[in-house]
Parts: sequence; C-alpha cells; structure tokens
Amino acid sequence: MTDVNVQTRQPSIMDYASPIQFRFKCSKLPKVEFFCQTANIPGIGLGVADIETSLKSIPFPGDKVNYQDLAISFLVDENLENYKEIHDWIIGLGAPQDHTQFANLRATSSDRFPGTSSSNAITGQATADPLPESGMYSDATLTVLNSKNIAVTEIRFHNIFPTSLGALSYDVQASDVNYLSTAVDFSYMYYEIVQL
Repeated sequence: MTDVNVQTRQPSIMDYASPIQFRFKCSKLPKVEFFCQTANIPGIGLGVADIETSLKSIPFPGDKVNYQDLAISFLVDENLENYKEIHDWIIGLGAPQDHTQFANLRATSSDRFPGTSSSNAITGQATADPLPESGMYSDATLTVLNSKNIAVTEIRFHNIFPTSLGALSYDVQASDVNYLSTAVDFSYMYYEIVQL
C-alpha cells in the first residue's frame, strides 16, 4: 500500500484554469492572431507494447508519442485577409495548379527559419544560408493567462503547418447577422509546455 502524507501534498494555488484567458500567436499568421476565438492544447498518447507470457500479456510503455491536431477557430475579417493567409499557405504546400506555387511558398521568409549563421572558411565572414524548409513551416505559441491576466504558461508548437481550413457559408435568408468564423487544423512536430 502507498503511504502518503496528505497534509504535505496540498496545492499552494487554489485557482482553477479559465477557458477564456489565452492568446494564440503564429509568426506566419499575423492577421489570424487578433481574431482567434478558440484554441486547444492537443492531447497526446503513448503506444503500448504487450509482452506475451504464458499467463497474461504484460504492458510496457511504447516508444512513440502521438500528438492530436492543433485546432483553432477565428472570426473572418470582411476582406478575407486572415482566411487568405491560411488558404495561400495550404495552396503553396499542395501546389494544385503548378510547381511554382510550392517554390513561391518556400521563397517566402519565415520567422521560424530565417537562416543559419555560419562563417565562410576562406573569408571568415558570417553568411546566412536559408534552410530548405523556409516558408513551409512556422512556430506557434498558445499563452495561458492566470486569473489576473498575467501570462503563466506557454505551449510552444514547433514546425506547424495547416492541414484543413473550414468553409465559409453565406446565407441571404439569415434573420440575424452572425459574423463568419471558421476553423483550421494544424499538424506539427511536437509541442512543449513552458512555465513562465
């Protein structure tokens, strides 16, 4: 039996997390940030390897972590500029019309991969060589605020890219004006939770 002293395990902070106190930032999507309505901290899972014995299967931790998609929703501005930011990113990755669309995306600058600093072996001067992934990926940060609206935790997503963008539905029969919003899903390499 586990022996635990309950008095020494009391939490020092009794406030609960609020679902409305957050900020989402993505270096490649400046016009989406301001209109962001929802964002999630994706779930993760770890596979299990079963070792067979004559009596029962014994579970052992697996060796791969699976991340769920990062999903956000945002209000669409009347010129569709924030919608177009994500639309153009997906079009550049998929290149449905010709290969220059992908080449144009790679040529765009990205805060995630601005270039590497290295020195020239002959002249000794620093050079900046862009990485081949430039423009394809970005980084994103979901900042969680406490009850006093102070940033306490950052969830830092590395190498995100959009995988789906929701439709926009126009309807002249609507009785009230419900401003357009849509959702977007991102895949990414991994995320880390950083306490500030």
